[in-house]
Amino acid sequence: MSRRPFAAVLAANTISIAGSSVTLIGVPWFVLQTTGSAGRAGIVAFCATLPVVVAALVGGPVIDRIGRRRVSALSDLVCAVSVGAIPLLHYAGVLEFWMLCALMAVGGLVHTPGLTARAVLLPNLAEHAGTPLSRAASLYDAVSRGARMIGAALAGVLIAFFGAESALLLDAASFAVSALLVGAFLRGVPAAEPQPGAGKISLAGYRAELAEGWRFLTRARLLLGITLMVMMTNGLDQGWSAVLLPVHGREALGGATAVGLLVSVFGGFALLGALLYGLWGERFSRRAVFTAAFLLCGAPRYAVAAFTGTPLPLALTMALSGLGAGMLNPILTTVIYERVPEELRSRVSGVTTAGCELTMPLGGLAAGLLVDGLGATRALLLFGGTYLLVTLSPLVFPAWRTMERPEVDASAGLSRTEPALPGSAHAATAPRPSAN
Repeated sequence: MSRRPFAAVLAANTISIAGSSVTLIGVPWFVLQTTGSAGRAGIVAFCATLPVVVAALVGGPVIDRIGRRRVSALSDLVCAVSVGAIPLLHYAGVLEFWMLCALMAVGGLVHTPGLTARAVLLPNLAEHAGTPLSRAASLYDAVSRGARMIGAALAGVLIAFFGAESALLLDAASFAVSALLVGAFLRGVPAAEPQPGAGKISLAGYRAELAEGWRFLTRARLLLGITLMVMMTNGLDQGWSAVLLPVHGREALGGATAVGLLVSVFGGFALLGALLYGLWGERFSRRAVFTAAFLLCGAPRYAVAAFTGTPLPLALTMALSGLGAGMLNPILTTVIYERVPEELRSRVSGVTTAGCELTMPLGGLAAGLLVDGLGATRALLLFGGTYLLVTLSPLVFPAWRTMERPEVDASAGLSRTEPALPGSAHAATAPRPSAN
């Protein structure tokens, strides 16, 4: 037994996710600084997130066949090149807007498979380290949330003192270090290498798996409702993080430092919300907690940002929003494991993940166009109003009442399975709200 591979993955994930948080703030800020256009910031966000949908559809089978160690290291290396090229080309005076869009699209395409490759190794690495899976999963999630929080704060400080270009260079270096850790310390771990039973990559096989997952999803009304709701809110959240918050920070809050701190506050309280739900959440109605948490983490921040020009009211709102957001994923994870049989998880996962991410490219693009056309305040109110309507759906549609207890279908073989991260890249994950 050895804990080094598990420690290396935790370190790599921490560094990679912290770097991604720097990119999340640094790239929109760079676009606003160099072009002054919220619409162009929205276009860059569209280009960065559209390939994520493609990666979600085909990533799992590819990861198993190429090998998780190779996919993780290669993903981070490509991200390092794509992010680092932005400031370098800018310093050289040759960076065109289409180049920026292309580089962000490449990063968006490969980043998600890298994260997935590390995540699905967790059960094997926990066993290799002699650590209980529940403890390893909790540590993995806590480290990921902490990395997002630290990365956001670091991004604000770096941009304020050294400029967005320097922040992006540091992000590129972080990806390179993550690739080095995974490549060096996961050698010899069988689960990290290509899987012998993965078979050949087949387009027909992909289509068959997705069709089967789609048929199951359309019959499971609760899962379909969750997917549609998270699809809408993820698009709205993308507009917030990629355009609306950076624009509001630049125009009213005093700069990138305030934006970074606000994102860090959200992340810190999201971690607290997840811990609190883990301790006491099951004592309450899932539907009630889920609805209240989504109402708390959604519309209020848009409304407060629209009507205030100082950081403190928005910081308090972001704290409450983070607290609500942290309670969502534990509920979603439990629900999907209760209702999806193990043999269908990969198929349902491909459909739900792609569906939940489908509107993210449109969210950033719409936010940029609305800010340019109507102004930041009206765009914030439109997004916030839409968010409020979407998050009221659990109170309106009857299917949400079944969230309290699983629907058992003997013919389909549905049964409760252990809510642990499976050891295959095909494994299903719950539809997750995007990190705000």
